Amino acid sequence: MCTCCINYCLLKLMYLMYSKRGIWIGSGYLTACFGLMVGSEGHAVGVEHIPELVASSFRNIENSAAALLLKEGSLQVHVGDGRLGWPDFAPYDAIHVGAAAQEIPQSLIDQLKPGGRLVIPVGNIFQDLKIVDKKLDGTVTVRNEASVRFVPLTSREAQLRDY
Repeated sequence: MCTCCINYCLLKLMYLMYSKRGIWIGSGYLTACFGLMVGSEGHAVGVEHIPELVASSFRNIENSAAALLLKEGSLQVHVGDGRLGWPDFAPYDAIHVGAAAQEIPQSLIDQLKPGGRLVIPVGNIFQDLKIVDKKLDGTVTVRNEASVRFVPLTSREAQLRDY
């Protein structure tokens, strides 16, 4: 499946028409898309652990339709460890992780609003795209959506060492 199709499917899985606050881990492009979907009344946060990629995201967003959202603060991109999310603006309606975790980080589940959804690839060589829904009563359900292949969700140090 091509990247554009994957991005479309991911955005569709997030059921963004109901979301007003979300976090995108590992992709400035999808963060900008989400920001445009929720508009200035929402809040989109991106988290990337490579500072140069955050700088590149800023440059690209400043030259896009999402530039005003960045300027007014409803779209933000931060340097950080995606495995930890971004608790400053939690809870979130939607969380998307653009790299495969070994297991679903509890910190991301904790940052979901009741009624929210987390979409995350999980696994090492063989990965499943997991849909994590937090029900209104706080209970959590997890289901497999598809078999996928993403880069690993790691620390900056591990990524620079291993790649």
